[in-house]
Amino acid sequence: MRRGRRLQQAPQAVTEAGAEMYLISIRPVYAYQIFRATKRFELRRNVIGRIPEGSVMIVYASGNVRAIIGEFTVGKVIEGTAEQVWRQVLSEKNHGIRGDAWRYIRGAEKAMALEVVNPVLYPRKVTLEEIRRIIPGWNPPLSYKALREGEPLYELIVKKLRRLAGLP
Repeated sequence: MRRGRRLQQAPQAVTEAGAEMYLISIRPVYAYQIFRATKRFELRRNVIGRIPEGSVMIVYASGNVRAIIGEFTVGKVIEGTAEQVWRQVLSEKNHGIRGDAWRYIRGAEKAMALEVVNPVLYPRKVTLEEIRRIIPGWNPPLSYKALREGEPLYELIVKKLRRLAGLP
């Protein structure tokens, strides 16, 4: 019997400073709150994998925007049950989380809150339509995913957006 080989994944994309990079889908109302600095934590439910502090989250605004619009650095990462995460986030000053966020994470066995640090709105957004012209059939993640070196989205779009924004 022949054993299957594991495909090796390309290394995770990192900034010049060594921070891991992820693509995160966020509803437009919450995405723009992040870039207006009125929302300090982004909540996730049913989390798989850990996002380290210092990671860079590339923001895809879903809904009627459907575009990559900016990024933020992850400060504190709070993990636990929905109830534990909710209590801890609400104990933070200027958390920017509204009551409707509870409906989103309520009941999740595993939840996470990412502190938003240094949000940067890109000078130009890249729409889903534009992305699909470069990468036919591309779809954004339902929640978030690691970006990988050599991946067309990272190499052809994210790197250029970051340069346009003056980021290393």
